[in-house]
Amino acid sequence: MSKEARDYLELQRRIATFKYAKAWGNVARACRTFAVPRASYYKWKKRYDIEGEAGLSRNRPIARKHPRSIPQETIDKVLELRTKYHLGPQRIVWYMDRYHGTKIAFSSVYRILVRHGVRRFPTRVGCRALHTCRYAKEVPGHHVQVDVKVLSLKGPGGKGVRRFQYTAIDDATRIRALQIYPRHNQANAITFIDYVLEKFPFRLHTIRTDRGHEFQALFHWHVEDKGIRHVYIKPRSPELNGKVERSHRSDGEEFYQLLSYTDDVDLNRKLAEWERFYNFDRPHGAHGGKTPYEALREMLDSKKGVSVA
Repeated sequence: MSKEARDYLELQRRIATFKYAKAWGNVARACRTFAVPRASYYKWKKRYDIEGEAGLSRNRPIARKHPRSIPQETIDKVLELRTKYHLGPQRIVWYMDRYHGTKIAFSSVYRILVRHGVRRFPTRVGCRALHTCRYAKEVPGHHVQVDVKVLSLKGPGGKGVRRFQYTAIDDATRIRALQIYPRHNQANAITFIDYVLEKFPFRLHTIRTDRGHEFQALFHWHVEDKGIRHVYIKPRSPELNGKVERSHRSDGEEFYQLLSYTDDVDLNRKLAEWERFYNFDRPHGAHGGKTPYEALREMLDSKKGVSVA
């Protein structure tokens, strides 16, 4: 017998008990006939007088206020991190602990997202047709991935503005260097590499790029003249530079979707703030919630002989 059927029979029994007691004018006889404790009868009658037959249905006992319930302000902050910054459950756990001093379980965050209908993002990302073997270098600077993100921004008055973000990310630590240029050419790529050498706190061994026009001969020999090896990934294989590609997705979700373009000066200033936040303050999934510079510090403590500028 199903639970619904049992609940229905129990409801009919309670109703019959009340009708019998009313017909005979004897509560004790009604309780004996239907095997109902008198305390239960009066409890049901009190609910029946207030709610009618609906008060006789079985209700799961729920505490009005659970002593370990999650405060509403914590729930609001979880939903803000999800809807505004598009953070996943694990990164929400790290952010709540690091920046709000609130420890909350992954399962609790997940239940909050499900309860409020934001478990999935509006747009779903399809699976890759080609799966590659994941890897991570252990020495800072051994592999640095470089790529360009094309930005289509809306300027004042709704006029379209196109800019180009040059990105370098260290494979081991995930430390990044970012710069925006109005042109997409080798001259800016060379300028960017000089910025990367100045910015990264360790020597570079190899730079990996795709075969874009901005990474051709002038760029290649400039990098080689710096004593750094420059290698190209296979054509039509962006997954081979997957870390820089994934970081561009984070840029779009956590930085550019919140940005209003006014001018290039303001854009570069905000990008510098984002670069610093990403390197020093943003919890990174690859390091279990540690920031890239915290990961670098641990690597330097555990490995001797790492070349640092």
